[in-house]
Amino acid sequence: MTHETPESVTLDVRELAPRERHPLIFQRFAELVPGECMRLINDHDPKPLYYQLMAEYPGQAGWEYVESGPEVWQVRITKLGG
Repeated sequence: MTHETPESVTLDVRELAPRERHPLIFQRFAELVPGECMRLINDHDPKPLYYQLMAEYPGQAGWEYVESGPEVWQVRITKLGG
């Protein structure tokens, strides 16, 4: 499934220290308005982020893999309405 809405933000966290990644991602997600997307680029599968995002924003985030490794992972994260 693909979305026609372009990403509002592209966030490449590969050069950031691991401890800095999640706070920045959550900050950017909070800045999105419902319907906006951001593209996350990471150097590993961000599955732990998925679980954290779903726990902290239940029903408010969409998650779609755009690229699944082995060296680069890209995920489209959508802020859902509601």
